[in-house]
Amino acid sequence: MSTTERELLTESVHATLREQIFSGELPPGTALSVPALAAKLKVSRTPVREAVQQLIYEGIAVHTRNAGAKVDSLDANTIRSVFEVRELLDGLAAHRATLNATNDAVHELHVMVQEQRGLLDSPADAKRDALLDLRFHTRIRDIAQNRPLSDALLRLDSQAHLYRSDMWSADLGRQLAVAEHGRIVDAIETGDADAARIAASAHVAGLLVRITRT
Repeated sequence: MSTTERELLTESVHATLREQIFSGELPPGTALSVPALAAKLKVSRTPVREAVQQLIYEGIAVHTRNAGAKVDSLDANTIRSVFEVRELLDGLAAHRATLNATNDAVHELHVMVQEQRGLLDSPADAKRDALLDLRFHTRIRDIAQNRPLSDALLRLDSQAHLYRSDMWSADLGRQLAVAEHGRIVDAIETGDADAARIAASAHVAGLLVRITRT
């Protein structure tokens, strides 16, 4: 197997494990046994080992002495700290994206929001909606063209979805989040970088209130 083929396989395994974690198939505390996962996914151990190391780097898995890796578990206090940082950095990403966005990029973001809005009339699918949410925010960060910022937000976003894999299950929460996405894109389209920053920060602040509400 070539280096490129191995890297692609590792990326595929990593994406699969992230999806299973965010969907709740691998809940917090689940052991990430390399031999067991390799057998389940029908791949060699090397790409699984590398994928698990990436999950640890992203903060959604943790390595424990004598027990190997497992899906991490975050408490409410930790997730509040995560969202406090995300509120600032997502605002910065939206601000930078506004300054860099092309007409094609704005159109792409509108299409994403339209897809999310169109799904509101259908039953919630937490796995699908979480992935669409991640794709939306990732695209804004890509447009922002700031690699350190994107890397930091990837870790924070992963931890946010780990805390509540059902954050897209409630109908009201879905409606509010999609409306907030729309406001971010509208500000980016008009070229109002400050409004985009405020809308993105408000979105994250609203998410924190909703996911920690009992």
